[in-house]
Amino acid sequence: MTDILIIEDNEDLGGLIADFLRREGWSVTLTGSAEEGLELLEKEVFKLLLLDVMLPGKDGFETLTEIRKTRSMPVIIMSAKNDDESMILGIEIGADDYVDKSVSIPVLTSKIKAIMRRTYEAPEDKQILSVDGITVDVGARTVYKNNEKIDIMGKEFDLLVYLMENRGKALRKETIFDNVWGESCFSELSSLSVYISWLRDKIEDDPKKPKYIKTVYKVGYQFGEV
Repeated sequence: MTDILIIEDNEDLGGLIADFLRREGWSVTLTGSAEEGLELLEKEVFKLLLLDVMLPGKDGFETLTEIRKTRSMPVIIMSAKNDDESMILGIEIGADDYVDKSVSIPVLTSKIKAIMRRTYEAPEDKQILSVDGITVDVGARTVYKNNEKIDIMGKEFDLLVYLMENRGKALRKETIFDNVWGESCFSELSSLSVYISWLRDKIEDDPKKPKYIKTVYKVGYQFGEV
């Protein structure tokens, strides 16, 4: 997982910001177009996006609108378009902050730190789950294994999240079923083993010798180690 993705077509400015953020300890990827940025977002999980508005091809507003269809990651728009109409539009379509390009890098860094802290450091926050190469963005409902996206949806996704949230715990089948499907669900408990099998096929190197989702004899299942 990379900390920050910057989509900025001004190479000098983008490079300057990227270098400063790296010195602050963050990993950074820089790209000059919305199209390349969207491709990167399909392949990798980023904690935060710095997004320019006036880009070649698809502009920043169109890009953010597309991103918000599937992802809840924090986004800061950084643009020379600092009129009220542009700023209001940016916030309304999903930006977490909107700053003028003339903002000083220390101020920009402070804003990034504040958003990162609010989003990822609160004890109750579980938006990003990561265990031994498996990374889940709960808000965006996306799953990656070693930075490669895996198609896991619906109850499979909910089941994976619940298991990862309880990493290292031996969970009874009934407990898992009630928490993922709900106590009033009409499905049978036996469907749990089917979903476990499907998940293993997708995330395990060898589903017959699972590393992640382990069977606990006469109890249920356990995800990984403590």
